[in-house]
Amino acid sequence: MPSSTSTIAWNGWGSSPPSSGAGSSPGPRCALGRMPLSLQGKTGLFGGTFNPIHVGHLRVAEEAWRQFGLREVVFLPTGCPPHRAVDEGVSAEARYMMVRLAVAGHPGFTVSRFEVDRTGPCYTVDTVAALKEVYRQGVAYIVGADIFAQIETWRDWQRLLASCPFIVAPRPGVSAATFHRPPFDRAEVHFLKMPTISVSSSEVRRRYREGLPTLGMVPPAVDRWIRTNGLYGVAPSPEGG
Repeated sequence: MPSSTSTIAWNGWGSSPPSSGAGSSPGPRCALGRMPLSLQGKTGLFGGTFNPIHVGHLRVAEEAWRQFGLREVVFLPTGCPPHRAVDEGVSAEARYMMVRLAVAGHPGFTVSRFEVDRTGPCYTVDTVAALKEVYRQGVAYIVGADIFAQIETWRDWQRLLASCPFIVAPRPGVSAATFHRPPFDRAEVHFLKMPTISVSSSEVRRRYREGLPTLGMVPPAVDRWIRTNGLYGVAPSPEGG
């Protein structure tokens, strides 16, 4: 269990909280100026293709674990994502292995095969419902602001918004004000207080393909595994370098 460190659920991301005057939307239900009691001891679920996992993912997970007093963060590599194809032909097993290497040794991180081992498309609403039965102390879903802003394209999104709290990480070009209007007013949303991280998996893949440096973008163990196995257009190397 991480030590309790104070945070604020509204950090602005360059904008101000909405007015509470007549006619304004109340915005998402989120705690202000303190560690939300509703999240302490819950398990954070962090889903994604992780193709590949990079330091931005790890920073988001670390901040969520510490800022909100989560019991643990469970990484959920997607087996067959319904919204997008997995670029570069990298298997779910390979992506799972990269996440496993990335989180090894961290006291608050684990990785789950729940979606990797499922057949067919994996929908977040179904994953959350199933894992709430596993993690009986409660769950919170960790997501980037750019992805969360598209919630209305997700399957059964109304039920998903009502099913658990959401921890939202800042992403370039997305203001927190985005989430202070419908449909997010029906959700419990908590904002991570952290710098916007611009690194993306697509940029990491591009740099591998073009032979550009990736130092500091992916964990060293993941970089070695990518190079050893020849992913993303890298010539396989027995030494991983």
